[in-house]
Amino acid sequence: MVMEAEKSHVLLSANWRPRRASGEDVSYEERTCEGGRFATVEVTDKPVDEGLREAMPKVMKYVGGTNDKGIGMGMTVPISFAVFPDDDGSLQKKLKVWFRIPNQFQSNPPVPTDDSIKIEERESITVYSLQFGGYAKEADYIAHATQLRTALEGTATCCSDVYFCTGYDPPMKPYGRRNEVWLVKA
Repeated sequence: MVMEAEKSHVLLSANWRPRRASGEDVSYEERTCEGGRFATVEVTDKPVDEGLREAMPKVMKYVGGTNDKGIGMGMTVPISFAVFPDDDGSLQKKLKVWFRIPNQFQSNPPVPTDDSIKIEERESITVYSLQFGGYAKEADYIAHATQLRTALEGTATCCSDVYFCTGYDPPMKPYGRRNEVWLVKA
């Protein structure tokens, strides 16, 4: 059940090694994010905000026990999703949600009962991260990714075909929300 997942212990899933830096009046961090097994849901042919409304409930149900073992695994944070920018900075109608499976289930994760959820292995990645607040929408992620990319110009090389957007908070948290954009170090 989704309620079990919301009540269970929240685990920080990534091993962060922050390095604070500033550029263009933007404070960002360089982090190495732990790899492992992730539950993923890919949505195409929909704008990012609409795609998230489709993908997130699927992930939440899987985490909450809608899987072959009927086990609620608990949430890990952040939940990230990959977006795919066009040359003009807008986002393609495609996204992929990545939920890191909690450590105790890494070696033998429950099998999703929803065929749209895949279990995938992801290597660790190094990212440049910019944090911001509020209820983030597609336009917010685009603006902050552009701001971070501008701050990194001439000092760092990032992948241009994908970046990650992250959220750390449940939807019912109205204040003090934490969101980030992650540009993947090339």
